[in-house]
Amino acid sequence: MPRLLIAGCGYLGQAVADLFVAANWDVEGWTVSPESARQLSARSYRVNAVDISEPKQVTARTGNFDLILHCASTRGGDVDSYRRVYLDGARNLLEQFPGSRMIFTSSTSVYAQTNGEWVTEESAAEPKIETGKILRQAEELVLAKRGIVVRLGGIYGPGRSALLKKFLNNEAALDLGSDRFVNAIHRDDAAAAIQSLSERNESAGQIYNIVDNEPILQSECYRWLAARLNRPLPPTERSTSKRKRGENSKRVSNAKLRSVGWALRYPNFAAGMEESVLSSFALGDA
Repeated sequence: MPRLLIAGCGYLGQAVADLFVAANWDVEGWTVSPESARQLSARSYRVNAVDISEPKQVTARTGNFDLILHCASTRGGDVDSYRRVYLDGARNLLEQFPGSRMIFTSSTSVYAQTNGEWVTEESAAEPKIETGKILRQAEELVLAKRGIVVRLGGIYGPGRSALLKKFLNNEAALDLGSDRFVNAIHRDDAAAAIQSLSERNESAGQIYNIVDNEPILQSECYRWLAARLNRPLPPTERSTSKRKRGENSKRVSNAKLRSVGWALRYPNFAAGMEESVLSSFALGDA
């Protein structure tokens, strides 16, 4: 039975685990805290508390894995958190399990383009902010070991949507002067993409964008939500908040991944929100 280690068994990691368990893989999940591990104790796979940024905790784990998925998250952490979780975490896993294939979940935020242009895996990935630069360092570390790097758009799904949450909390604004494209991916489509790539030897040492088929302007997201929920549009005003991942706007292509047979269940924002997300939020009569 092939073995999978999911380093970061959170929102995405749990969805991936379910797919691999169904495919008769022996799955082990790691979370950073004992409390999180206890909350997942009823799952059909083992979950242990291991901080991948701590070398001693990683080296204390024994066994062999055919595949390692590094999808740990900083939960919006600072530069130091990025360095520890993404860069140090990847290095610790690669050193402890040198014979394992690794898939590293990066972000489309490494593309710093600002003019709404289309970008592919061949486009320049030159982030201007330090967190993005750390992601690029981690990517290069994994690619040097013939691992797979997946650059994920903003993940949403049941119980999780940053845009919907802001809209419902009256925190959204239509900033038409600096509107930007949103590159998103439904959690279940992201999990299916990861499983698909794990089955392809040709994927070793490659980068893949995991986004849906249709980048959409943020203002259009809010217009769709307002129409669908029969609520007023957010106010039109200049946003004063600083984006954590930098001021960029680009349309990310998923053509490379689709060319190897990946098909989306939720090809665009409207499909994913309508079929999966809205019903998972307490919307009352909305």
